[in-house]
Amino acid sequence: MEQFYGINPEWIREYARLIVRTGVNVQKGQEVVLNCPVEHYEFARLVIEEAYAAGAGEVILRWSDTVENRLYYQNVLEERMKEVPEWKAESVNSYARRGACWISIGGTDPEGLKGVDPKKIHIRSQAMDAALEEHYKLMMASINPWTVAAVPQKQWAKKVFPDLSEKEAMKALWEKILKTVRIGEGDAVERWAEHDRFLKEKCRFMNENAFTKLHYQNSLGTDFTVGLVKGHIWEGGSEKAGSGVIFEANMPTEEIFTMPDNRVAEGKLVSALPLSYRGNLIRNFSFTFRNGEVIDYSAEEGYETLKSIVEGDEGSRRLGEVAIVPYSSPISMMKLLFYNTLFDENASCHFALGECYPTTVEGGADMTEEELKAAGGNSSMNHVDFMVGTADLVITGIKEDGTEVVIVENGDWAV
Repeated sequence: MEQFYGINPEWIREYARLIVRTGVNVQKGQEVVLNCPVEHYEFARLVIEEAYAAGAGEVILRWSDTVENRLYYQNVLEERMKEVPEWKAESVNSYARRGACWISIGGTDPEGLKGVDPKKIHIRSQAMDAALEEHYKLMMASINPWTVAAVPQKQWAKKVFPDLSEKEAMKALWEKILKTVRIGEGDAVERWAEHDRFLKEKCRFMNENAFTKLHYQNSLGTDFTVGLVKGHIWEGGSEKAGSGVIFEANMPTEEIFTMPDNRVAEGKLVSALPLSYRGNLIRNFSFTFRNGEVIDYSAEEGYETLKSIVEGDEGSRRLGEVAIVPYSSPISMMKLLFYNTLFDENASCHFALGECYPTTVEGGADMTEEELKAAGGNSSMNHVDFMVGTADLVITGIKEDGTEVVIVENGDWAV
């Protein structure tokens, strides 16, 4: 298996098995949609083998290719980008309606679309998001089990380890990724179960305290207060799908998260890490909020890409997620910038602009979009995480009666 650069092949297979059995928890006869970059074909085959071994009824493989994407943006007219054939949308939405589970394998060049006009990416993304709205709504509401994982890619590995040869960088990135998903140090399934219990304990504490607001402060310049919707629920680790199946949406995961009130956000948030968004990097950026809405933003690099995020649609200026991650999380302790949100968000407290998770408010999964908005939940075609956690971050919880409790101090849980 040439793609695995000398890594123990049993660990690679265990990773594929973990994605299938713990990630989406494939059920007998269930359809599995596998999204994967073409360069990861060997790993995709392992995932497919494990899915069928778990009893999958059929695995539907959907390839992606950054090089093809670049050629598309360089050659296709903007007007045509707005068109999504009905068959293409239905090929995705129909599987969502049928109860399929979704596995997305990441791992591409963080700057694979650098230089491409952000306007074109925005136009195409809006068209695809609208066409696949049914699928995305079911996924965000956790009706369908889904998971996101990643495997190394050459340009990505060299970005993370610029001083190593390509071969050494690939091996090093494989080792780091496997460590983040708890493979190579005993029974990975049991270690995930133990970690899940830890996250659930933190959720229990936050839910019992029912804070109405959180106040963030650090030396980067973050001074920010966010409201939490009434009846909000903190979640983390495993989730329950509409069918009752337990799944893990992100592998790795170190966060607990909930629903912010999109009408209540005041102050300034300053990024703690760069953001890799659709093949472009955004560095040293910040947002200023008033009455829940971004009223100003800046970036030292990638401003146009940041602009495309904020101006994506009406809900892109408001928050849909607030997440707490201890600065001493295993990923943070690697002292490594992954240039990949799946990993970097699990090294840092973060927020997301855009769509909320309906399951993070009482009864949210059964609410209409209008009811969710009335409760303070945000609606958008986008959901973009950005990191704000630092070694000196302080988060103070504020209760309805004004009582204040320091939740995070020096970047770590204070409770």
